[in-house]
Amino acid sequence: MKKTLTALVVDDERLARKDLISLLSPYEHIQVVGEADSVPSAIKAIHALNPDVIFLDIQMPGDSGFDLLDKIDVEAQVIFVTAFDEYAIQAFEVNALDYLLKPVNPDRLARAIERLEHREPDIPLKTRELKYDDRLFLMLGKHFKFLKINTITNIRAAGDYSEVMTCDGLKGLTLKSMKEWDARLPSQQFLRIHRSTIINMEFIEKVEEWFNYSFRVYLKRLEEPFVLSRRYVSKLKDRLG
Repeated sequence: MKKTLTALVVDDERLARKDLISLLSPYEHIQVVGEADSVPSAIKAIHALNPDVIFLDIQMPGDSGFDLLDKIDVEAQVIFVTAFDEYAIQAFEVNALDYLLKPVNPDRLARAIERLEHREPDIPLKTRELKYDDRLFLMLGKHFKFLKINTITNIRAAGDYSEVMTCDGLKGLTLKSMKEWDARLPSQQFLRIHRSTIINMEFIEKVEEWFNYSFRVYLKRLEEPFVLSRRYVSKLKDRLG
């Protein structure tokens, strides 16, 4: 017997919510426990219902579905329901469980439900270098977060994980390797300064010489400096001109 999963449907259009709930009705193990027509009402519903999965519209009057994920911690799986085409979705690097294009195709919904049942994360997207104003949706710690790439100040290796820190104080572990970050982050702004550290050069406050031909790099709003290892010194000098 399949485990019952509770679902919240968030869409500003009543008919869109009704249609999706109708499409979900054959799945007896998915129980729609609530609806919301805006980000404020969705926040209240999430706090009250703690759903296992959220079917989330992106384009809504006022705040968008992206804004919802900026405003609260979400532990539920997220399936976006959107009028955006596939290429627009890719531009946001949406590593949600899945996304459905409107009007929702029943066969496509069935695949999303199957992915939900097996908890398969991260739909493979075209690998490309991220842009500085892109958004990245990923699991940080136990919660999903929507990160703007340009808010990341530094990333440090943490075993099989990496620790991401942003300029607004957000910090958390995510299951992405330093190699992947190094390949994907925009090279004009981000630089690897140590085998275990990548920094955003926009946040450099000062660089000072240290011992054994190494340097220390200070970032804005952070008291502790980062060590710039000898092998990366020339790269930083080239970038700073």
